[in-house]
Amino acid sequence: MNSAFEKAKPVLREIECAGYEAYFVGGSVRDAVLGREINDVDIATSATPEEIMTLFPKHVPIGLQHGTVMVLHEEDSYEITTFRTEAGYEDFRRPSSVVFVRSLHEDLKRRDFTMNAIAMTREGRLLDPFNGEESIAKREIKTVGDAYERFSEDALRMMRGIRFVSTLGFSLEERTKEAIMKHGELLQHIAIERIAVEFEKLLTGSYMQKAMRLLIDTGLHGFLPGFASYEKEMYRICNYACTELNAKEEHWALLFYLMDVRDPGSTLRKWKLSNKEIKKIEKIVQGVYDIEENDWNIYSLYALGKEDAMSIERVRTILHNEPIRANITRIEKLHTSLPITSSKELAINGSDILAWIPKKGGPWVAELLHVIEREVVSGRLQNKQEKIREWVNMWDQK
Repeated sequence: MNSAFEKAKPVLREIECAGYEAYFVGGSVRDAVLGREINDVDIATSATPEEIMTLFPKHVPIGLQHGTVMVLHEEDSYEITTFRTEAGYEDFRRPSSVVFVRSLHEDLKRRDFTMNAIAMTREGRLLDPFNGEESIAKREIKTVGDAYERFSEDALRMMRGIRFVSTLGFSLEERTKEAIMKHGELLQHIAIERIAVEFEKLLTGSYMQKAMRLLIDTGLHGFLPGFASYEKEMYRICNYACTELNAKEEHWALLFYLMDVRDPGSTLRKWKLSNKEIKKIEKIVQGVYDIEENDWNIYSLYALGKEDAMSIERVRTILHNEPIRANITRIEKLHTSLPITSSKELAINGSDILAWIPKKGGPWVAELLHVIEREVVSGRLQNKQEKIREWVNMWDQK
């Protein structure tokens, strides 16, 4: 049994010794069946939140209305959720009522996909009333019960289903796919922040191409901000292997470049990304356009900075199917050769210039510093105070 489960066994044992049921559930069990790495485990129990808090004095009541308590055990924390049923979904996302029950079967029945509706005992025995293990063996994403009903309850499940295609490489079961095609418009009721989380996992998944085709083929892309009229352009990303991209911003940038959107800021604001993320994506997109037109030179590298330059080069390299390590190494060597990497490294400042030139301060000082900066970066002027002073004296005599 995986070490994450082994460490959590005493928690289950404590609950069971008090007369309640307790099981490992959710993604950790699915990943165990798949043989994937597991870091966190979730626990479901027949005990109520109050009973759990009595059993474990060290706890944090993080979601009592949904039956969830975070229990602190030794150096780890575990989310323990009471078996529950849900009813009366009000906004295609949240249930209007949650009822705590003592039945594991009823709890598993409310879950999204069969592969996520498997429980595991402390001893490692699987409890699988909805044939999730069979779905995993078939590499198939299938809803628990009726797909139309599951997506009507919680429309975000449609994005989750396609996101799992990207992260696991599974296929959508036919009726599940049909239900997404019919209920796609319900996604408009979901907070864009929740959709963005799923979409970014889709973009960065190992099987992104397969998932993106599904996103478009089901028509779900049409209900995502700014994407409705870019069906053909979005298909282009399916031709590229993006696993060597690093930050999620690089994945966004590649998509917008292939969509030929030079200024993605207005669309990204609809996705409610942070200003920092938006600026980063915009910088990469514009940088790729600039480097495609002018190639790298020492000043463009200096102006962009090493981190952004490497992001731009990774995206550009993917577009041309070139060897990414060789290209990144080239950028790193070029960056190492820079005389300075920022204006803060200049051997002089504005006060020095004013001391050398008997002239009233003004915008000309900043302009002159910028010229000096370019001269130093280009290698035409050594970054030494005496050399810069000689250059400034010659400039003043012109």
